[in-house]
Amino acid sequence: MIHNNIKQLTQYALDNGLIKEEDKVFTTNALLELFELDELEEENAVSNETFSLEKTLNEMLDYAVAQGIMKEDSIVYRDLFDTKIMSKLMPKPSEVIRTFWDEYKKSPETATDYYYKLSQDSDYIRRYRIEKDVKWVTDTDYGKLDITINLSKPEKDPKAIAAAKLVKQSGYPKCLLCVENEGYAGRVNHPARQNHRIIPIEINDQKWGFQYSPYVYYNEHCIVFNGEHTPMKIEKNTYVKLFDFVKQFPHYFVGSNADLPIVGGSILSHDHFQGGHYQFAMADAPIEDTFVIGGYEDVEAGIVKWPMSVIRLRSKDVTRLVDLGDHILAAWRGYTDEAAFIFAETDGEPHNTITPIARKNGEVFELDLVLRNNITTEEHPLGVYHPHAELHHIKKENIGLIEVMGLAVLPARLKTEMEQLETALLAKEDIAKNEALAIHADWAVEVVNKHPEMNADNIHEIIQEEIGIVFAKVLEHAGVYKRDVEGKEAFMRFVETL
Repeated sequence: MIHNNIKQLTQYALDNGLIKEEDKVFTTNALLELFELDELEEENAVSNETFSLEKTLNEMLDYAVAQGIMKEDSIVYRDLFDTKIMSKLMPKPSEVIRTFWDEYKKSPETATDYYYKLSQDSDYIRRYRIEKDVKWVTDTDYGKLDITINLSKPEKDPKAIAAAKLVKQSGYPKCLLCVENEGYAGRVNHPARQNHRIIPIEINDQKWGFQYSPYVYYNEHCIVFNGEHTPMKIEKNTYVKLFDFVKQFPHYFVGSNADLPIVGGSILSHDHFQGGHYQFAMADAPIEDTFVIGGYEDVEAGIVKWPMSVIRLRSKDVTRLVDLGDHILAAWRGYTDEAAFIFAETDGEPHNTITPIARKNGEVFELDLVLRNNITTEEHPLGVYHPHAELHHIKKENIGLIEVMGLAVLPARLKTEMEQLETALLAKEDIAKNEALAIHADWAVEVVNKHPEMNADNIHEIIQEEIGIVFAKVLEHAGVYKRDVEGKEAFMRFVETL
């Protein structure tokens, strides 16, 4: 079977443009060497019409385990080895870069189409895992929110966790975003990236990299990162960099996580942005209150109808957006409003920052500035402007850029818990007495009381809808100003200082 696997995988690479006809023998021999084979034997021919990359790789991994080529048969070791398999099919970085910029001459969208397909065909983006993510859309007062239960990140098995503890800590690559990841074989505590290719781009006269996220939470989910391992910082140059990218790839939005813990992203040590070819609910949300800022009368400005606190700026002149964005950032960094429980700092620790998002909308550039504050209290140790305890049964993790824009990335545990909850509710069980579901008990009572029409035919849709409504509340909790009259008045007090 391994011989047919090698033939099929080589043909797959040829069919999808990973290799050319002249590379076929070379690729075959590289795979033979990997599997410690001296020759390619004839087996019963298998058609590539029914080819499955996932199935073929699994068969090859099983062979590697049986032959002792792999150290362990676990998800971590299988991921390391199947990436090594796919590396034998990959074009060199220089070839990918040359093709990308050749395609860019046709259009930026043609270039990203090529690169996105390559990133999937190479199995860097594992399509068959992404397809397992549970996704739906919920209608709310703020538009259609995207809800996902993330199942594409594999759970590490106990053996791999134990092995990782024994591995000597390495500073290479320094983090998951460093350019040194390209082609890296990986280890038990760092993913393999031998099938990964990076496109070098210039941002604000600096060398940056452009790549896709291997977990693609939305269409063409990309990461744009500094070529140097330097910490994230929201400043005037951040806006310059965001618009530098948008001008090069006008069909993409791009945004940055905030630069403080709790309200920031998971990797604050490396300056980077996230973007993509996707229209989030926040981008569709209208401006509900407009205002004029002195000295910037030519820039449209207003408060967005959104659960979080968002100022939108619009202009055809990027320079004006950058200057005004910097003016608002400086004002917010130093702003305190005790009546609204907003403190610029406590005991010397800064709390105010911004999550910025840039896009081009027709002929006009837009800059959304999401006001953030990471203050904590005894009542809310994870953050006052963070999902509060009563919502933790659905979402406890930090609210980063992706959630800010209206896409919930919910933990994998929810899939099983919601399936069990549906069964328990239909059986009229006491949820509070069910150890696995007790965290959802109070919420479940509310859902049942709200939906007397609930039955076996509609319970799944009802639960999904209610999860979406909880996510809207999560975003409201993350907003520094409440969505009521008092909150709007407090928001305008800040605007009046600009």
